[in-house]
Amino acid sequence: MTATTTELPELAVGPFFYEDLGNHRYRSTVHAQGAWNEHEQHMGPATGLLVHELEAFQPREDLRMARVSLDILGIIHGGEFEVQTRMIRPGKTIELIEAEMVSGGRTAIIARAWRLKTGDSTPVAALEDASVEHPENLPEFTGMQVWPGGYIQSLEFRQEEGHRPGKGVVWLRNPYKMVSSDTVTSDVVRLLGMVDTANGVAPRVEPGPESWIFPNVDLQIHMHRTPVGEWLGLEVQQSYGDDGIGLTSAILHDVHGPFGRSEQILTVRPMPGSKWANGN
Repeated sequence: MTATTTELPELAVGPFFYEDLGNHRYRSTVHAQGAWNEHEQHMGPATGLLVHELEAFQPREDLRMARVSLDILGIIHGGEFEVQTRMIRPGKTIELIEAEMVSGGRTAIIARAWRLKTGDSTPVAALEDASVEHPENLPEFTGMQVWPGGYIQSLEFRQEEGHRPGKGVVWLRNPYKMVSSDTVTSDVVRLLGMVDTANGVAPRVEPGPESWIFPNVDLQIHMHRTPVGEWLGLEVQQSYGDDGIGLTSAILHDVHGPFGRSEQILTVRPMPGSKWANGN
């Protein structure tokens, strides 16, 4: 179930993930609500918002974002926050820029992006990752209904045959703008704003009060080309080690094929009060 904005008055209301308050300040809506806690933001749209800020920061036509690295420093509170963006490493052919999401005086997320100079590499262009079936040909995926929160409920899902715990291909899209003031949400912002969902589309254990939790503390995205369109394909595999640490890895697709990869490191713990937490 998703809490309403009446129950969560700190949230904005509208057909977008974030209300633009001006001067790089924002207010999240219920569509950005997390799955682990109704008072938190989901890392998916939070990533999209930070990519939105990074994309707009001192843009150059000859450079593009090739890697986005995000570290989650603590709870991503719902409601109002600001984003502070800066240049870390300027250069003619490569640049490193950084954006921080700051709420209540503390930093919740640090995002860094490498922007690389573009050029014609057609003579040597080649891929090892194979394309997957297009979403239009696939049935609806209902497996995400186990997850609460407004963000998950905002998405449409399609599933490729062979999906199982720990591995599968799922496509997703959403109807919302990232920011209220945008006329159009760019494809990069829209698609990267859903990548964090990879951690929940093929979990090794079904979430619930008698199960385990496996939140990620980071998100790493590498792109060998710029993604386009409204559909994001996640070709996911998830692994848990035996010492409480796991990894979710994904090949990222748009309707034209693979465009990059993502990784999320996980902290794997039994739910408090479960038989696992009680040592049974």
